[in-house]
Amino acid sequence: MRQMRGGLPEACIEFLIMRILMPLAEGFEEIEAVNVIDILRRADVDVVVAGLKEGPVVGSHKIKVLPDTTLEKIDYRDFDGLVLPGGAPGFVNLGNDERILKMAREMDRAGKVVAAICAAPSVLIKAGVLQGRRATVSPSGKAQVQSCANFSEDRVVVDGNLITSRAPGTALEFALKLVEVLAGTEKMREVKAQTMAICQGD
Repeated sequence: MRQMRGGLPEACIEFLIMRILMPLAEGFEEIEAVNVIDILRRADVDVVVAGLKEGPVVGSHKIKVLPDTTLEKIDYRDFDGLVLPGGAPGFVNLGNDERILKMAREMDRAGKVVAAICAAPSVLIKAGVLQGRRATVSPSGKAQVQSCANFSEDRVVVDGNLITSRAPGTALEFALKLVEVLAGTEKMREVKAQTMAICQGD
């Protein structure tokens, strides 16, 4: 059986409730955020959406989302992973928040899942997490990632506890990969069938 975080076999994952933190900043990419939240919750992963401040957060396409809580009210050490959506200027706002950088560094150091999509891998560069790793990013961020990491054109890239993806159009594959890592292959297949999802290569 495939070994998971903490040495637990995949068959044991169904008895655990994994907790994932998704911070939302003004200008986040709506498809990337909501898609991941929805797919992970379908897989019984406890996703907590935290705003950088109180109140609704407006996405890059003017859609308002009311987070579950705020960063100041949670302890990131209580979570099994961190997922950063892209979007402009959302990824810039995430990267300018020292709390996000600290979370990314500490969670990576602890071997927890650290994931980012679209332009958000640039936040992980700023946090010192992406350096020397295999990763992908939105086309606009390719040169930046190539300067410090092993860039891949793959739609979703997994390097140990690090998961990266490219754009809104890869958000479903990104979410399903997160399900596979956090809840196991069988749960991923179950959610994929339930949603009739089609991924590249199917």
